[in-house]
Amino acid sequence: MTIDGPTEETQPAPATAGSPRIALGFACVGHTYAHLFQPIFFIVVLALEKELALSHGHAVALIFVGSVLYGVAAPIAGWLGDRWSATGMILIYFLGTGVAMALTGLTETPFQIGAALTLVGLFAAIYHPVGIAWVVRTSVNTGTALGINGIFGGLGPAIAALMTGALIDSVGWRAAFVLPGAVIAATGVVFGLALLKGWVVESKTDIKPPPAPASRADTMRVYLVLAFTMSCSGIIYSAVQPALPKAFALDFSDSGGIMGVSALVALVYTVSGLMQLFGGWLADVFAARRVYLFTYVLQLPILFLAGMVSGSPLVVVAMVMLSLNASSLPAENVLIARYTPPHRRALIYGLKFVVAIGVANLGILLEGGIYDATGGFFWLYVILTAVGTAAVAAILALPPERIPSPEPVPAE
Repeated sequence: MTIDGPTEETQPAPATAGSPRIALGFACVGHTYAHLFQPIFFIVVLALEKELALSHGHAVALIFVGSVLYGVAAPIAGWLGDRWSATGMILIYFLGTGVAMALTGLTETPFQIGAALTLVGLFAAIYHPVGIAWVVRTSVNTGTALGINGIFGGLGPAIAALMTGALIDSVGWRAAFVLPGAVIAATGVVFGLALLKGWVVESKTDIKPPPAPASRADTMRVYLVLAFTMSCSGIIYSAVQPALPKAFALDFSDSGGIMGVSALVALVYTVSGLMQLFGGWLADVFAARRVYLFTYVLQLPILFLAGMVSGSPLVVVAMVMLSLNASSLPAENVLIARYTPPHRRALIYGLKFVVAIGVANLGILLEGGIYDATGGFFWLYVILTAVGTAAVAAILALPPERIPSPEPVPAE
């Protein structure tokens, strides 16, 4: 059904009493799954470098095409979610991602690993545009709901790191893909049953009426600015993801092995993931534009410091660095939702992830290339600090928010 645009009298679609909460549960679990395959691979790389006789840069590059598709395929998934079915796309996401991850663990050669990871990236691309639009549609305190959903996404890398380290030490790197793949596919079967039973239903309207539409000029201005800042944030995050396990391996592998490195990576991502709830609360209470600017400004000295420390200080700096990066995401998604009509929201979120994940995966090549050339990460963080500075300058060009953020409504 085509929706012409938002109105002040928008009402929620009929649904069973339990469906919004069950839907949120599947959305949160799905967000965790969406953030598994990349961090799993970046821990597995530590084993693949020796097994396949590859340099660090060449081994990391095996995931490049899959990571690009993880972003580039998102608009198509979002368009299908808007025009066809959000719940149908989520079902395909669970089943496809699970099977593709299990296949990755059954590969033998570098080419086969890269091909399987490409398939994972294609199916995993469904979640962010469809899932985030789904959360926005079913929430009243949008920033807080996005923060809660973000926590589950942030826990993905932490779970992946711990699980991967344990499985590599006890079984082998293949199990690190096969086991989670089976769990994700099984979740898809359960989700399909929830659809058949009516516990989760399709809805095309927002529970909370959207704000009055912004002018075309302000909307385009916001989209252009956010496209640039999301590129910057994505490059930073994509470069740090493989850099942290490698740096921790250099500093701590003698004392804890791969499992010790995995535990440190998990600690960093757990702390940063939890900070998304704080970022979401800030986006509900204060102007999202100010929260967005604040989190980026604070990142700059921390990024520069990350290139100058090692050992235990690097663990602390990494926690702060990724916490600030994660805290910006709810405000960013609130801004997108505020300037996008509901019937195009998943498509716009999909376009976001072309930039935030697809283009920004140049950060993976940047990290691998700088390490192979210099044997360290100092110049990587110098470049990332410059990227963050450019993002701050762009955020200052965002238009003032015409509509104040609503007061948080207590959850029922």
